[in-house]
Amino acid sequence: MPPRKIIIDTDPGQDDAVAILLALASPELDLLGITCVAGNVPLDLTTKNARIICELAGRPETRVFAGCDKPMARKLVTAEHVHGKTGLDGVTLPDPTMALQDQHAVDFLIETLRREPPGSVTICPIGPLTNIATALDRAPDIAPRIREIVLMGGAYFEVGNITPAAEFNIYVDPEAAKLVFGAGIPLVAMPLDVTHKALTTRARVEAFRALPGRVGPAVASWTDFFERFDKEKYGSEGAPLHDPCTVAYLLQPDLFSGRHINVEIETGSDLTLGMTVADWWRVTGRAPNATFIGDVNAEGFFALLVERLGRL
Repeated sequence: MPPRKIIIDTDPGQDDAVAILLALASPELDLLGITCVAGNVPLDLTTKNARIICELAGRPETRVFAGCDKPMARKLVTAEHVHGKTGLDGVTLPDPTMALQDQHAVDFLIETLRREPPGSVTICPIGPLTNIATALDRAPDIAPRIREIVLMGGAYFEVGNITPAAEFNIYVDPEAAKLVFGAGIPLVAMPLDVTHKALTTRARVEAFRALPGRVGPAVASWTDFFERFDKEKYGSEGAPLHDPCTVAYLLQPDLFSGRHINVEIETGSDLTLGMTVADWWRVTGRAPNATFIGDVNAEGFFALLVERLGRL
């Protein structure tokens, strides 16, 4: 079977970095490009970080594109309080030497989806959905050509991590999220409900650190940095590796379980802005539009990460 063609849309972020590394280490996936968006940190840093990650993996030929530098209708909210001032605080890595592509990320998305056979490209957004929504808004014809969108975003039982009601990626650009969830594209969402079950532990971090080469120790250093925030906030043993859940789902979907339900995005309320209103109990009668993941085999997930990252 030929590799599955994917595009990762991202705002790196330490956990974004692990997702990208997992994709680059997996021959089952053909990473057509990385599209960057403003989110965890501003766009100039997300594009820099994506290239640092590719060079760390020994994959400087990977194409990286700069996309939207602010949400569709709101001021940008960032998360340096979690990820540090660079977005990749932790291990110190050299500035990238590989070039940023000249083409805008949105144009790359539209052009690629029009060029590739219908139903052959999966989009993996692991940041705010601004690039994806902008592409769909400009070129509605690409929607039926997308095989699937597998995204990290939202929450239901875990409620919010940036406000009491909202998860960060959805909150940063709720208008974009509303457009994407309403586009009629097969969609899998990895909300906090599942990512908060994919927690680093000391043993799991040390397994990364023990890997040969540079990648494992870098991942251990990143998790050492950002888990301090979640340990203090939630009182948990470690920190959730949110974004790699999307790539792991493409590789081993049987690690995850969820429900195909209706998910709506709140855009009109100051109190619950960006909330993913997930009809988990199917009480509304609204048509399902997303597979909302609720559980993960955490041991299998981390075993996959260690095995794959050890290849780089």
